[in-house]
Amino acid sequence: MTMMTGAEIVIRCLQEEKVEYVFGYPGGAVLHIYDALFKQDQVKHILVRHEQAAVHAADGLARSSNKVGVALVTSGPGATNAVTGIATAYMDSIPVVIISGQVPKDYIGQDAFQECDTVGITRPCVKHNFLVNDVHKLALTLKKAFYIANSGRPGPVVVDIPKDVTAAKCKFEYPESIQMRSYNPVVKGHLGQIKKAVHLLLEAKRPMIYTGGGVILANGAEQLTRLVRRLGFPITNTLMGLGAYPATDPQFLGMPGMHGTVEANLAMQHCDVLLAIGARFDDRVIGNPDNFASIPRKIIHVDIDPSSISKRVKVDVPIVGNVPDVLEEMLRLLDAGNAAPDAQALAAWWQEIDAWRATQCMKYARKKNVIMPQYVIEKLYEVTAGRAIVTSDVGQHQMWAAQYYKFDEPRRWINSGGLGTMGVGLPYAMGAALQHPKMPVVCVTGEGSIQMCIQELSTAKQFRLPIKIINLNNRYLGMVRQWQEMFYGSRYSESYMDSLPDFVRLAEAYGHVGIRVERPEEVEPALRKAFTDYKDDLVFIDFITDQKANVFPMVAAGKGLADMILTEDL
Repeated sequence: MTMMTGAEIVIRCLQEEKVEYVFGYPGGAVLHIYDALFKQDQVKHILVRHEQAAVHAADGLARSSNKVGVALVTSGPGATNAVTGIATAYMDSIPVVIISGQVPKDYIGQDAFQECDTVGITRPCVKHNFLVNDVHKLALTLKKAFYIANSGRPGPVVVDIPKDVTAAKCKFEYPESIQMRSYNPVVKGHLGQIKKAVHLLLEAKRPMIYTGGGVILANGAEQLTRLVRRLGFPITNTLMGLGAYPATDPQFLGMPGMHGTVEANLAMQHCDVLLAIGARFDDRVIGNPDNFASIPRKIIHVDIDPSSISKRVKVDVPIVGNVPDVLEEMLRLLDAGNAAPDAQALAAWWQEIDAWRATQCMKYARKKNVIMPQYVIEKLYEVTAGRAIVTSDVGQHQMWAAQYYKFDEPRRWINSGGLGTMGVGLPYAMGAALQHPKMPVVCVTGEGSIQMCIQELSTAKQFRLPIKIINLNNRYLGMVRQWQEMFYGSRYSESYMDSLPDFVRLAEAYGHVGIRVERPEEVEPALRKAFTDYKDDLVFIDFITDQKANVFPMVAAGKGLADMILTEDL
């Protein structure tokens, strides 16, 4: 066994974990690691322009694949800049390992240059974190970090390494597998509970299936699709769960919640048996929990994380386990028995759902001379044939992308659902583009969000990432403006953007292609041009959209799912 420095061990561990890309930004505390990176070519480093973007890009890579994303930041401001990215990954349960530099061991607690308590700062927004004080424990700690990040309910893990630990030497040993006495996630669901669940589903008169991001994280989309088609039940996917079930399938009712469809929300509210899979009944999905609980229904909840079950809504049949394993067991029980759902009751239930569908709640008014943002997304879907990886920022554009782009496959829709972080769209797209170089990658954003990480246009140029940026430019912080219009007497306090850059010239300044689109008839040609003539370039398309367009339907904060505002209500 050869003697290695701590820095060399870090790189060797990444090689052992088959890490292809590390997103990072150098600084004093991690220079030994950067020197070790320089001496090999297996792990490629992607130099971002801000540490927040490093974690977002690693997160985007993880969301678009089945891999652990890796970010590398220096001590002090490097680590604090990364916190927003870490919290974003934490809220959406994304497996990311963040390696942060730290001042030498003897300097810790001495207010040294670029020192901060990284472990203390990140504790509330990580799955776990480590401070490595001994080079002999470094390899094992990194093994634990990758294992914790990517098992059970995934999440970010921070490994904080003092500079002198990266300089110290020891023999390198990397364990093939690992067992941790204090960490043992349950994988296999309880058979008795699964049998109860199947029995309830077969007895249901008004069944509903509600799924979230947990299905995608666990790679359970295939099993879910088989189960839904086997039962013939209606299904809804949350914002984070879009693509877990094909959006073009007639059994799919659209997204539920604050900006969900009428049919999905009313089916959620009026069902008698609700099967929730990998979803957490959060405030943006079920609205007011008291209102949701006011209609009696039986709830089955499948989740890998026991703490998510009965957290906001009381559950009748809890099942803790890995989503694909539980669904496979459900399918096996259904195939083994002779029972089938009540066909007559199910037909009547579908009749009710179809009546709700007939409201066509996603219709919007077209304007002759003004671009409607919904229209841009519809055309984007047509031009890409629904096959692109779509990342988004947070705001109105995010909701329109979720509503009007039909995702038929998992890991094609990448956005910040839990934390709701503006600025993620472009770094997410960078991570996805590196991981999927042959796929079209689109970033749907707004003029507010894009400016939060716009410096990453420089990274995209350096690494030749042919991302297509769809900027729905309404000259407002759109979602803030919508709430101010509806609930604050149209007092547009600080939501108007009156000093916007010329995005076309800005994109060109970074070495990319910029296109400005002002008329509806120009939308489709501009999109086609971006994906054909400029296939290998980053293209920034600045769509000047209707300033007053709002996202509908809408359930106001604190209201119940049935209390929806539709366009005609205003």
